[in-house]
Amino acid sequence: MKKRRPAVDLGRVVDGRDESEGQELYRIGEVADRLDVSTRTLRYYEELGLAEPSSYTAGGSRRYTKADIVRLVRIRELQAVMGFDLEEIADILAAEDSLGELQREYQGDVSAERRAQIIIEVAERNARTQEQVVRKFATLQAFLADLEASADEHRSFAAEYHITLPQTCTPTFQI
Repeated sequence: MKKRRPAVDLGRVVDGRDESEGQELYRIGEVADRLDVSTRTLRYYEELGLAEPSSYTAGGSRRYTKADIVRLVRIRELQAVMGFDLEEIADILAAEDSLGELQREYQGDVSAERRAQIIIEVAERNARTQEQVVRKFATLQAFLADLEASADEHRSFAAEYHITLPQTCTPTFQI
């Protein structure tokens, strides 16, 4: 079993600073190691448009900022925790990016009519993202129900044959 790595250390300088913005930069290998993915995975995310490094060296090496790493962590969370596939993640990230742009626009000098449009658009995007989560949750609930039905069958079979199931056969966490 692969040992889990600690949380991403965003405070360590790996390869100098981005001279244009003064931001710390991280090499692709360092980012991949910290996220427990391959460098190929990071390149694949870039190919799909999910996440891109903020800059490249003169030799073409990728350099990531803290903000880039935060986005990559978000992608991994959506995969691991929520079970979304990369297409679903692309939709969620696009909605989140759009929400950020709309928020900046809302805070700017816009008409009351445009502010109303922005609020409606934000609410619609939020509703679509909630629908994605609800669908995923429903799938997980159905899977859990199947597991519970299977466990009931195991308990019945054990009772029929006078087998005492150990505590390890009962989940310790209940919803």
